Amino acid sequence: MQKVLIIEDDPKIAEHLNSYLVKYGYNSIFMENFDDVMDEFHKQKPDLVLLDINLPSFDGYYWCRQIRKESICPVIFISARVGEMDQVMALENGGDDFITKPFHPEIVMAKIRSQLRRAYGEYASQAQERILETGGIKLFPERLELSFRDKTVPLSKKEADIIESLLERYPRVAGREDLLEKLWDEQVYVDENTLNVNITRVRKKFEAVGIPGAVETVRGAGYRLNVTW
Repeated sequence: MQKVLIIEDDPKIAEHLNSYLVKYGYNSIFMENFDDVMDEFHKQKPDLVLLDINLPSFDGYYWCRQIRKESICPVIFISARVGEMDQVMALENGGDDFITKPFHPEIVMAKIRSQLRRAYGEYASQAQERILETGGIKLFPERLELSFRDKTVPLSKKEADIIESLLERYPRVAGREDLLEKLWDEQVYVDENTLNVNITRVRKKFEAVGIPGAVETVRGAGYRLNVTW
């Protein structure tokens, strides 16, 4: 049974969506506490998210960006905002579709079925899962996981992208400019310290699977996988 997480602060709308999802055979969960949406996302591991834009504390755009750091599950925005720019913002921030309120439940269900088919069903890619391996290290880009021997750790999307570049380039250097372009190509300017922070996180993920010193800094050039184990 596929799971749908409803992130909607209007309880009547959330209940309405929930009743339809249950009616059509989905496992539906709707949130009541919006202080940390990602805690619930990690707990539930949904197959699809229905996401409102106007939420307490942080808006739906923010939470969609957080989801996209860790998951490629479909996200459908549902909002009373009808402007074209709102729809553009929803898609630019990682959303897969946009439905305006008031909505017809059958339209919502059709879009849910469509996104689930594209992500997991008959329209999904039939190619085998990609696995990148070097020296016993295994990266699962679609799962966002790093494995070595009997240990596995979860990755953010950017951590997975950096490790993918290191594995693909090994034993060559992954240049700083190349990494910046790959990870933040939608931004005109990114502080180089942002890359440093992400490299530090990647090093900690390698350490978590028992590989200290896995990322070597090549002064003036970039970073290289350091196979020392």
